[in-house]
Amino acid sequence: MTQRSFTPPWWARNPHVQTILPVLTKVGRPALTRQRLELDDGDFIDLDWLAKPVQGEPIVVLVHGLEGSADSHYARRLLTLLDEHKVSALVHHHRSCSGVTNRLARSYHSGDTQDLHTTLSLLRRDYPDSPLLAVGYSLGGNVLAKYMGEQGDASLVDRAVVISAPLQLGACATRLKHGFSKVYQSYLIKQLRQKVRDKLAMPDLSAQMPVTQSEVESLTTFHQFDDRVTAPLHGFDGVEDYYTRASGLPYLSQVAKPTLVIHAQDDPFMTDEVIPSQETLSPQVTYELHQQGGHVGFIDGGHPLKPRYYLEQRIVHFLLEA
Repeated sequence: MTQRSFTPPWWARNPHVQTILPVLTKVGRPALTRQRLELDDGDFIDLDWLAKPVQGEPIVVLVHGLEGSADSHYARRLLTLLDEHKVSALVHHHRSCSGVTNRLARSYHSGDTQDLHTTLSLLRRDYPDSPLLAVGYSLGGNVLAKYMGEQGDASLVDRAVVISAPLQLGACATRLKHGFSKVYQSYLIKQLRQKVRDKLAMPDLSAQMPVTQSEVESLTTFHQFDDRVTAPLHGFDGVEDYYTRASGLPYLSQVAKPTLVIHAQDDPFMTDEVIPSQETLSPQVTYELHQQGGHVGFIDGGHPLKPRYYLEQRIVHFLLEA
């Protein structure tokens, strides 16, 4: 277990300041070029590219969080830094998260590693000599952690960083029902419900949806939404089966490529159940637990109108210089 240097400024010691302020102070980002990847099941995912790759040079794959995208604050900041370092990168959008509704009734979920593997396979085919590096945030971090463990030595990712991942989904869903954390749950659930309404309004998809328009409003927690929508749409036998099979924590013991996992103990999306014990970590996993940092926050300086962040420097150092 490795503890790196991170100290929040006095004005950002509250976990909600750490979590919310980055959303409110988005930075610009470099221009991106979109590539649509057609999938075998008739659906598609969109990849947003930063700079054309050079054969043999590294490619960084960003895997965003729940309802995130290339426009998420953390993606913008990392893309900007990678652009400064002249490093090629792309954002792997989960289905329906690129601003375009996907074609099927199904969407994406916290354990959906197949689409990521499809993207990585394309990169390995087209750039066989380029190291593939990956960063996963929140839900995307859980997906990446699960992928690294599932694949083991066969992982197409050479080095990975997992940020603020809900590695025990059930515990995190319960945490978001309480206190101020309910605000985050409400914000995200509203977005998920709207996507369900959009599909219910599409004649070709409405009959395949597991809920009706009138039932959508009653889905106010992640437990309810995942039980009624996520689990049936993606082949799980209810919410508990989904949370058990999709959680990334059990896969950390099987990771065979260098992987950095970063958590904040005050993360308002989490409980201590997401914190792995030393015995559950593969020797290839470096685990960083900070007392503070919130959820995908880790502000370590600057001022409230222009915060400075720990994450991007740490990510780039681990991926490119370690």
